[in-house]
Amino acid sequence: MAAAHRPGVEADAATFLAACAHAEREGLRVLDLLPADLAAERALGLMRLVDPVRYRRDRLGEGRGAGFAVLAAEEVLARAGVDPDGPRPGPAELLALTRRLKEYAAGATGLAIAPALSCGAPREATGPARAAELRAQGLPPGALAAAQLAGLALLAGVVVRQGRWGAAAAGLYWLQPYLALGGPGSPLRPADLARATAARPVRSLGAALRTAAAARRGPGEEQDSGRAAGYRADLAAGTDRFLEVRRPDCPWCGSGRLAVRVRVPDLLQGKPGRFTLERCEDCGHVFQNPRLSPEGLEFYYRDFYDGRGGEGAGTVFGRLGAAYRGRAEMLRAHVDDSGPESWLDVGTGHGHFCNAAREVWPRTRFDGLDMGDGVLEAERRGWVETGYLGQFPEFSSKLAGRYEVVSMYHYLEHTRDPLAELDAAAAVLAPGGYLTIEVPDPESRMAGLLGPAWLPWFQPQHQHLVPAANLREALADRGFTVLTEEHGAAHQGNDFFGAVALTASRLAPDPDRPWGPPATPRARALAGAVRVAALPCFVGAAVLDALRSAAARVTDGGNAYRILARKDLP
Repeated sequence: MAAAHRPGVEADAATFLAACAHAEREGLRVLDLLPADLAAERALGLMRLVDPVRYRRDRLGEGRGAGFAVLAAEEVLARAGVDPDGPRPGPAELLALTRRLKEYAAGATGLAIAPALSCGAPREATGPARAAELRAQGLPPGALAAAQLAGLALLAGVVVRQGRWGAAAAGLYWLQPYLALGGPGSPLRPADLARATAARPVRSLGAALRTAAAARRGPGEEQDSGRAAGYRADLAAGTDRFLEVRRPDCPWCGSGRLAVRVRVPDLLQGKPGRFTLERCEDCGHVFQNPRLSPEGLEFYYRDFYDGRGGEGAGTVFGRLGAAYRGRAEMLRAHVDDSGPESWLDVGTGHGHFCNAAREVWPRTRFDGLDMGDGVLEAERRGWVETGYLGQFPEFSSKLAGRYEVVSMYHYLEHTRDPLAELDAAAAVLAPGGYLTIEVPDPESRMAGLLGPAWLPWFQPQHQHLVPAANLREALADRGFTVLTEEHGAAHQGNDFFGAVALTASRLAPDPDRPWGPPATPRARALAGAVRVAALPCFVGAAVLDALRSAAARVTDGGNAYRILARKDLP
């Protein structure tokens, strides 16, 4: 095991040996050490982020720590590309390191209080340093500061309007540090507990204001400047060149009876361009027409799942654990308790599904395939055993008959030729093997209600949206028997929340996007005003989505569907 400390913090030999023994006893490969005198507000912040009971078992949970010392197995450091003999990391770097190492020890990362480890008398980070620490933990400083200020404003309003009850609420907030950390059973003993409790309202307001000020300037502006130059070069010739010639017939059934379903710009990133989805009047297939060329796909995917947007995408995928486990559980009624031996997840991205599905099928070998380099990172993390980089049809002969299960979760809608992808799945599966697919449902009522703001249109990435009847027929043509079809269970509760987010993005795009015009004070002010105005809309949307999700489960009608099919024996 190797240890990393922030400057000014030392773990003595006894603490190091005790930590190593604890890690070995608990089966941990990464252990973040918390000083017993950890500052009160930092301790409270960590407690808000970490559920100690679930943290170690949560394979998709983000790595969290105090930012003082972390212990890690050398093989984990090697896979993560971390030099244990490198320079000492600063506080933000150490927080980012803990977060990264958790990805390489997904089910073997923990936290422990080291009684002999002391913070000394460090000054709490403020301004840009504090903003850097928040970003290192995947917490947007601006959004966090806005939430803190909104919470303080709400508390002040309660005090003014609710009299004694409001005063009681304010008193509990004021005393929270002492109530949470000052009891006789608390293993943490913050040296600043009395001061932090006494001055809490003033310190909280000051911290929120300083974080908001520091959030105005991010650390990635130089990289975005370089990206901006590349985007300007790409856009110099316009975006029409990214679209192929419009086809006159349906790619699914060949009918020439087509009608425009929706026209929409890029609401996901705000890149230039406008896209059309057409619907076949005979079979109901919905497809992008004209579709993006391979060059166009590269342009519009860039900085979404990687680069500038990679961290945000990873955070979103990391919060879908319940959906991943539901997908894996779909096979429960059709295989024995040991589960399938081999499983290929097509379109795996960074392997989030495979990482979560190990909780359901711990004996299964999970491999992944994707066009992006994330699949190779998934292999290094250990989230997949083998990562295949490339197009699925290219691997159909090489992997013929090798897998008991092939999964395609929200993958087919991104492909240029979904029928060729189904052919590849039929080739890769062994006879009697299972194919499981989840895709958006273009027949969802929400598609008509929300129009261009319906999130599953997901333009310009989604090329095809296949009705369930069409997919069942295509599977039957390829020698599959459909065993199960689920609509309500596959519903993703984001219809209204997504509509608010897309609408806000349309009204005020991110002023710092490198493919847009240079940010101006007016653009920043407009974006900020729209975000503030959208806050109550997001709250209302979350309530509506909860109701909509409950209805979808009862009626088995949601915005997506899953199909489980078995490849027939010869």
